[in-house]
Amino acid sequence: MAHERYRLGFHIAPKAGWLNDPNGLCQFRGVYHAFFQYNPVWPAIDTKYWRHFTSTDLLHWKDCGTPLVTDIAEDRNGVYSGSACVRKGMASDGGDLMCLYYTGNVVYEDDPEAVMDFVHTGREANEILVTSEDGVRFSEKSVLLRNADYPDVCTLHVRDPKVWEQDGQLWMLLGARDQNDQGMVLLYGSDDGRTWCIKSQVYSQNPFGYMWECPNIVQIDGHDFLAVCPQGLPYEVDRWQNMWQAGYFPLEDSILDTVLVDEGTFVEWDLGYDFYAPQVFVDERGRTILIGWMGTFEDNRTSSPNGMPWIHCLTVPRLLTMGEDGLLRQNPVPELEAGRGGALPLTGGARTAIDGHRADIVLEGIAGAGALVLDDNAVGIVYTGERLEVSFSDEWVAGGRIARRVPLDHLSDLRVLVDTSAIEIYANGGVVVFSTRWFPSADMVTVEVSFESETAVVYPMEDAMAGAYDEDHGL
Repeated sequence: MAHERYRLGFHIAPKAGWLNDPNGLCQFRGVYHAFFQYNPVWPAIDTKYWRHFTSTDLLHWKDCGTPLVTDIAEDRNGVYSGSACVRKGMASDGGDLMCLYYTGNVVYEDDPEAVMDFVHTGREANEILVTSEDGVRFSEKSVLLRNADYPDVCTLHVRDPKVWEQDGQLWMLLGARDQNDQGMVLLYGSDDGRTWCIKSQVYSQNPFGYMWECPNIVQIDGHDFLAVCPQGLPYEVDRWQNMWQAGYFPLEDSILDTVLVDEGTFVEWDLGYDFYAPQVFVDERGRTILIGWMGTFEDNRTSSPNGMPWIHCLTVPRLLTMGEDGLLRQNPVPELEAGRGGALPLTGGARTAIDGHRADIVLEGIAGAGALVLDDNAVGIVYTGERLEVSFSDEWVAGGRIARRVPLDHLSDLRVLVDTSAIEIYANGGVVVFSTRWFPSADMVTVEVSFESETAVVYPMEDAMAGAYDEDHGL
């Protein structure tokens, strides 16, 4: 029960088991849907399913169980990542139809004498469709693409379909690894969402990682951005510091006309310890929203106390906008502000404590260097005048983590979301973002600031996830 202190109040997490990639994000018939990769028996090794959460306001979420499990030959080793495409007027009642596309993973392990590297031999990647007319009941599975349907240049690492409608047609992006171990994206087109034809292959001008996972398309203000998760980028001092990276390429033309991207334009979404596999969707108001995975696959980079029955969470939903520089900004959706309590002023040098270890901290009009410190220096957010640094002083709280930093020529504002065991930091209107897990021992979060700023307040945050897991859905 001691680990219940780390239960999250406004982030999606499993009641038990393992969470990773967000999948199938959409708003469907007025309700927001978030699925994610799920292993119910973690820390035991098992296959992956899709767990399902819903919300009407992007703040309060409900656990709806595990609708997609491994129950056909083409996904017997995992219901892997994919996306949702809401098709207007295509349901039998004349309403919208939810179409879920995912990769069914198959690994050949029947012949112990066979030599398989599971890159060029020994696996299947099958693209599969499931539909729903109500977001509750789901159709039988239809297999759309198999190994033989991918270009010969590809290895067997092809996965993570992103499907959307544009110009009266359906389009699908697939992440891939080619025979020369270079990351790439495949673009397919379809008239009906079931029969797909290859249209183009998208590469970087120079090799940029050996595999591009979780491709997404962001289309804002007439500009296209190709988002991918390149695996195999070399570590550098101020970037590419996680096991695998996640970011986007600003495109000069439409994604439909792109075959080469400039790897030098790649922008990381998040510089924190815990961020990967983000997925983007457009809601019924036309807003572009991103949710990412706050976690990592690598054990020695995962911060989690021993004995916890669950691991990892998703970020809060982030509203994407484009800045004057042509790059994207990320900020928590405005709906999160409905979870705030009354504002408490932060006075320089004073220590402010918040019950429940959930807080929304806002500093605006920052002038010069300074620091924001949480839990008596357990976490420090420091601006030196040249760089912004997020550091941990308590090794147990941080799981062995030390510091992350980014060069920054000015700091105008900070917003810090603290949710028991998760922190998200947004700087300069969402130009710079850090996400990280931590596991504090205090029952209250304390905040101290030394910045000079026009505004410095902290809002207590409600436990919006209370009751989210009340129903027992099994698995």
